[in-house]
Amino acid sequence: MKRKLLVRAFLPVFVLPVLFFCGCKKADQSGAMPAPTVNAITVIQQDLPWNIEYPAQVAGSLEIQIRAQVGGILQARLYNEGEYVKEGTQLFQIDDKEYKVALEKAQGTLAQAQAEERRTQRTYARMKRLRADNAVSQQDYDNALSAYETAQANVKVAKAGVSDAEINLGYTKVTAPISGIAGKEAQSVGSLISPSGDSGFLTTMVQINPLYVNFSMPSRQFEKLAAGFVSGQISIGSEDQQDKLSAEQYRKTAADEAPIYVEVLLNNGKIYPEKGKIVFFDSTENAQTSSLAMKAEFANPKNSRALMPGQFVRVRLVGAVYKNAILVPSSSLLNTTQGLMAYVIDDNNTVTARPVQAQLQDNMYIVTDGLKEGERIMREGLIKVRPGQQVQPAMQEFKIGTAQEEEAALTKDGRSVAKLEETIEASEAPDAQALPQEQPAAPAEGSQSSPAPVSAEQNSPADTTAPAAQPEQAASADAK
Repeated sequence: MKRKLLVRAFLPVFVLPVLFFCGCKKADQSGAMPAPTVNAITVIQQDLPWNIEYPAQVAGSLEIQIRAQVGGILQARLYNEGEYVKEGTQLFQIDDKEYKVALEKAQGTLAQAQAEERRTQRTYARMKRLRADNAVSQQDYDNALSAYETAQANVKVAKAGVSDAEINLGYTKVTAPISGIAGKEAQSVGSLISPSGDSGFLTTMVQINPLYVNFSMPSRQFEKLAAGFVSGQISIGSEDQQDKLSAEQYRKTAADEAPIYVEVLLNNGKIYPEKGKIVFFDSTENAQTSSLAMKAEFANPKNSRALMPGQFVRVRLVGAVYKNAILVPSSSLLNTTQGLMAYVIDDNNTVTARPVQAQLQDNMYIVTDGLKEGERIMREGLIKVRPGQQVQPAMQEFKIGTAQEEEAALTKDGRSVAKLEETIEASEAPDAQALPQEQPAAPAEGSQSSPAPVSAEQNSPADTTAPAAQPEQAASADAK
C-alpha cells in the first residue's frame, strides 16, 4: 500500500519533464526561427560638398599696447574700459605742467638765437661792403661771416628744442593710435609713471575690423585634399572660379566671390553673417601637432561683438566638392579592431561582413574602398546580427540632407534637440520669480497641505505611476 502511494506521489515529477521535452522536440521539428527584420539602405553615389570643420580662435587684426612716452603723474582716464573708441580719441592725461614750462623755455632760447642771428647778419652785411672797398681786413670779414653762420646753426638747434618740447607736451595726452576696443587700465589715476619699465604700460587696444581667425588643418586631410584636387576627385569652386585659384587673382578676390571661403560657427549654433577668406597658409608642418597653421580674415563692418578676440569657435571650409562620392550613414559602419566593417546583404538576404575604408563627415561616411553604388547594407543594429545569418531587410530611403530628420528621430516626441533647448529656455523662471517669495503660513497640525500646482508635463510621470500602485492597494485590501 505504501509503495503505491510513493509511486503516485513521484509519478508527476518524472512525467512532466518528459512531456515538456517531447513538446520542445516537436516544436523544433515544426520549423526554424524566422529571420530577423533589419533596417537596410542602398549605397548611393553622388557629389558631396566637402565642408570640413576645425576648432579655431578669434584674434584682432591689430593688438597693440598703449604705453606712456613721457613720465609724470597720471591725472585722468578719459575712456570707458572695454568700449569701442575711434582713432585719435584721448585715453589718458598725464600731468603737463613741467612740459609746458619746458616748452616756454625752449621758445625763449629760440628767440635769443634768432636775435643773435639778426645781429650777426647785420654785422656780416656791413663787413661785406667794407671788404669790397678794402676798408677792413680779410680777417675781420671772415670773423663776421663765421659769427653769422654760427648764429644760424644756433637757431636750428633752438627750433629743434622747441619741437622736442612740443612733442613731449603732446605725449601728455595719450590718444588711441587705432580704432578698436580699449582694454582695462593697467595704471590707476594718481600713479607715477615712467616711459621705461612696467609703469609705462597703460592699457591695450584691439582692432576688430577686420578680424582674424586662426585654425590648423591636419596634414592627412591636407594630403587628401591636395591629392583629390590633382586627381580630379575633388573640385574647388565652379568652372568660372578656377582662374581665381591662382595666388595673384585670389588676393584680389573678395570673400563672397572666392572659390573657397571660410564660415564661422558661433557657440549658439548660428553662422557668422560675413564670409572669410584665407590670407595665410603656413609653408611648413608643425612637427608636434602634424598640422598646418592657417588664418582667415573676416570683415566686421558694424564693429559688432558677435566675434571677440580670444573667443573659441569652429570654422568650416566651404567650396570643395567630392565628386561621385560613395556615401553611407555613420550608423551603418561598425568600428572594430580590424577597422571599419559594413554588413552587406546579398541577393539571398545573407549578411556578409566586409572591411571598408572611409572618412567621416557630417554624420556620413565617404567610402573610398569596399562598397559600390547600389549594394544593400544594414543601416543599424550591426552588433545584433552575425555574419552568414539570413535576415529580412526593411529597406529605408537614404539621401543627403536628412541629418535634421535623423536628429529629430532621436527624441521620443519627435522634437529636435534645438526645439528642446528652446522649450527649456522658455520654461526657465524670470528674474522676478527667482526672488525670494513670502512663505505661506504653516498648516495646522493634523491638516494636510495641498500640493503645489504642476504643469501637465510635470504631472505626466505621476500619472503613469499611479495606476501601478492601485492594484497593490486593492490586493492589500482583499488580504485584510
